[in-house]
Amino acid sequence: MTGLGVVPRHRRSEPTAGSTVVRLRGDLGIAAAPALRERLTSALRPGTRLLVLDLSRVRSCDPAGLAVLIGTQRRARRHGIVVRLVAPSLPVTEQLRATGLESYLTVCPDLPTALVRGRCAPAGTAAPPQVLAG
Repeated sequence: MTGLGVVPRHRRSEPTAGSTVVRLRGDLGIAAAPALRERLTSALRPGTRLLVLDLSRVRSCDPAGLAVLIGTQRRARRHGIVVRLVAPSLPVTEQLRATGLESYLTVCPDLPTALVRGRCAPAGTAAPPQVLAG
């Protein structure tokens, strides 16, 4: 996938069985959103209990990229899968703060912390953002 760089990683040697790590890189923008959505949806398979999205190499994330992250969180919850974001880059961190999504999505400082059950603060129970047509 050009510019997206989504690489699923199964961490069998890590402490949490049933975890999937997806490392993202590049720009999570409108051009990358369809492929990103497809890749993350495919990661929500039976047997997965934890989906970790490594955002440390993401250069930027626009509203389309954020929408994919929110949609992934919603689908994962319906399947009983926990989603954690890991080490978001500064531009992604700024977007999460500006939109208030840092209280809706679980953000962990690093991969080992994200993979250890209960180490990250769970996502808040805030209502998901509403999209209003204008």
